[in-house]
This record gives sequence, C-alpha cells and structure tokens, in this order.
Amino acid sequence: MKKSFTLMIAFTLIIVHAKSQIQSGNLLWGADIANMNLSLDEGGDFDFRLDPKLAFFISNNVALGGYVNFGLHTSKGAGKDIDYGVGLLGRYYLGTDINVVRNSRWFLEGNVGIEGTNPESGDNTNGLGLGVGPGWTYFISNNVGLEALLKYRGIVGFGESVTSSNLELSIGFQIYLPSAQLRKRLEKSEDKNQ
Repeated sequence: MKKSFTLMIAFTLIIVHAKSQIQSGNLLWGADIANMNLSLDEGGDFDFRLDPKLAFFISNNVALGGYVNFGLHTSKGAGKDIDYGVGLLGRYYLGTDINVVRNSRWFLEGNVGIEGTNPESGDNTNGLGLGVGPGWTYFISNNVGLEALLKYRGIVGFGESVTSSNLELSIGFQIYLPSAQLRKRLEKSEDKNQ
C-alpha cells in the first residue's frame, strides 16, 4: 500500500512538472539558431541565423509575444546576404496524449511581422513576413526547454522579387519563467536598490 501511494505521488509530480512551464502567466524567453554553416575551405561560406523571442502565456498552452531575427551569409567573391525581421508570434502547445518522450510537448508556432532578405547580388524582398510550423520541446529542467522547430517562412512585399520563401529547421533553447518567481525576484532587486 505504501509503495502504491509513493508511486502515485511520484507520477502526479511528473505530470505537474511537464505542465507547469506552460501555464497562464508564465514567460517564455529564448532563441532559435538555424542555418549554421562554416566552411573550412579557403574563401568558404559562413551561414548563421538567430531568432530571439519573448512571449507571455495568456492562458494554459497559449503564448503570445514578439520575435526578432537576423541572418547572415558571407562568401568570398559573392559578398554578404542579410536577412532581418521583427514581429509578433504565437505558440500553442498540444495535449500530452501525443508525447513521444516524458517531459516533452509538441507545439505549433506562427508569426507575422516586417521581414526582408537582402543579398548583395540577386533579388531582394522586403515586406510582410509570415511563418508557421510544428515544433517539439524537451524540458531538461523545471524552467529550461531544448527544442526543434520546422518552419515555413515567406515574405510578400516589394523589392526586386515580390515573394521569397524557404523551409527552415532550427534548434532552440527556451527559458520558462513562472510569473510569481519573476515578480519576487524583481521585488527583491527593488528592495536592494532602495
């Protein structure tokens, strides 16, 4: 009986642990990295894309916030290509019934904002940026998630090319801050400053 009770409590704590990060009032803060490529040949390519994001959970499993992105591609003789963007993002975490691994969650992410891709040579596109795709987060601790995201990104607007699109696989590192803990830390820092 004692063993059954202990197992039941442990199971309950595991379920609560996997859900506590994505509760209403919490904050998501982190970044995704994509297109990492560093050629070791002389005059080789360098590719890098960084997408920092900050979102607030308006309800359980639903976060809204903002993102910034910056991409750089350099190649000897071809110059530099720069991608940029800023806008709003939304994320919805799916139910636990389709999880592959314990302490993980599938999610859908979408974004809309002002984005551009500006190669030194070739067609540029600047305008409305749209993105959507599925992702998977593995919670490595109570407040930290390691994630993978497969996202379609498109830009519709003006420039030498009216549209631009790509499919991007990125990995990310997100911190989930419970609002109560964040509030306490802010109050402590204010008390120290007074």
